[in-house]
Amino acid sequence: MTSSEPWRTLGRDYETSLRTVSDPVKEVYVVYVGAETETVAGFLILNMTGAFVGYIQTVCVAPEWRGRGLGAILIRFAEERIFRETPNVFMSVSSFNTDAQRLYERLGYQRIGELTDYIVVGYSEILLRKTIGPLTSFRPTTDDEPER
Repeated sequence: MTSSEPWRTLGRDYETSLRTVSDPVKEVYVVYVGAETETVAGFLILNMTGAFVGYIQTVCVAPEWRGRGLGAILIRFAEERIFRETPNVFMSVSSFNTDAQRLYERLGYQRIGELTDYIVVGYSEILLRKTIGPLTSFRPTTDDEPER
């Protein structure tokens, strides 16, 4: 994670990254490839607490696995998980990360705000949202109910 973009520009070092994936409040999902080597191809970090319940904090795909649809698979997995409990999925993307912006737009995310100079001077974090409806009419699904 720390050796590739966007993490280098964001100044994420190993210790910060390790704290993030080790946070017991967060949900971390990892994609392994290769039965023998169990190489990590990507991972996803979700935050299901706080002001933005259903926040995709991190989508990370190893450079050698990019461009194969793994990012979209991770995001769709996150959406299924989140939409069981809340009608909104939130995430942010750095203004310089144009490839990720194109992916998120293609997946139906809409820009709802911008935080200028939030992490790195000269760049913004763009807040995105995908929704299936307002909070007031949403009813969470249970394990015995069919998916909506």
